[in-house]
Amino acid sequence: MDARSWGKELVRLAAFERHPLLWSAITSVVLFVVVGMTADASHAWGSHPALSLTVTAVVYLTMIGVRRFPVTAAAVATIGSVILMANGMRYPVTLPAVFVTLYTVALTRGQARTVLTAVPVKVALLVAALIAYPGFTGFVVLLLATLGLAVGKAVRSHRAYVAEVEDRARRAEQAKEDEANRRVGEERLRIARELHDVIGHHVALISVQAGALSCLLAPDQAEARESVTHIQRASADALEDLRLTVGLLREPGDGEQADAPPVDPLPGLSRLDDLVGSFAGAGLTVTREVTGRPRPLPEAADLTAYRVIQESLTNVRKHAACATASLHLGYTARALRLTIENDGHEASSTRAPGPAGHGLIGMRERVAAVGGRLSAGPRPGGGYLVLAELPLSPAEDERAPGLMAAPAEVS
Repeated sequence: MDARSWGKELVRLAAFERHPLLWSAITSVVLFVVVGMTADASHAWGSHPALSLTVTAVVYLTMIGVRRFPVTAAAVATIGSVILMANGMRYPVTLPAVFVTLYTVALTRGQARTVLTAVPVKVALLVAALIAYPGFTGFVVLLLATLGLAVGKAVRSHRAYVAEVEDRARRAEQAKEDEANRRVGEERLRIARELHDVIGHHVALISVQAGALSCLLAPDQAEARESVTHIQRASADALEDLRLTVGLLREPGDGEQADAPPVDPLPGLSRLDDLVGSFAGAGLTVTREVTGRPRPLPEAADLTAYRVIQESLTNVRKHAACATASLHLGYTARALRLTIENDGHEASSTRAPGPAGHGLIGMRERVAAVGGRLSAGPRPGGGYLVLAELPLSPAEDERAPGLMAAPAEVS
């Protein structure tokens, strides 16, 4: 057996596996008709063979041509079978057409339409068979018509069952997804409440205590008063950032926030002047340099660049006993390179931010989230260096990069 024969055999087997009852019934009908016609060869085509051939051709051509109207095809097949029985054919060759059309009606039409079609067909076939051939023939023809209806009804019920099972599976999957989304929303709200109630409370308390301390300082304590002012300003900024974060957490699933005004945009390089100025007020002088062609960044990359600079300068202020740091922003065709470094010569005993710090871990995660790279570590000659590269989409009219701004010292 060649490959094509094997393929046809597999197709036949697959069809049988899908509808075994249907194929068993069709096989029984075919065998019955062939055996019945062979056993009664004298009445094979009746008394007028030409009429029988014409009626048979009309019945099967109609069944093929009006397959979208099975009720009409069943009526034509029934009329043709009655004519053939009247013409002397005990088991008309159109009986398979009756079986197939009744099967199609039961499969594709509702219960009422099926009953209205099946009852006249059965009555007509039974009456014609009893009149032409009194005895067992009428019951055989009636059984054949009933078998077509039963098989069609069984296949219809099976398909409805399969559709119901699939629909239940889809609804169960959707319910599972909705439940997961609900739990995510609840967790976001819980985190937002914790941030607001715990961290927000403590930061606000810091701001209030700093304000009270400022009132208690003597007029000649200018440096202490300036430090307290910086504490108040930093706590106010922290509260603002916290408000934005809580707003973003509550926004997706909290109905109470539906009428709330939109939150302020997330910080980015457009607020770099304010960021550098805040460190200048805290005693850290930052030298900036920008090379290349500055252009708007994607929101995620813009926020990441801001946070990397903010965390790096904070680490310089906290851990390096030096009063200066340098910041370089280099725009290329495909990336933004950030370099933050300090000399640290004045603080050999003060540790620089190391891999164990949560700030450095957070920077690495932020940069990795936008597809960039970050390296940080001590410089060979002393001090500390943070280097981040954030991928950008190429500019439409990118030209050769050049020095866009002279180094500027912010005091």
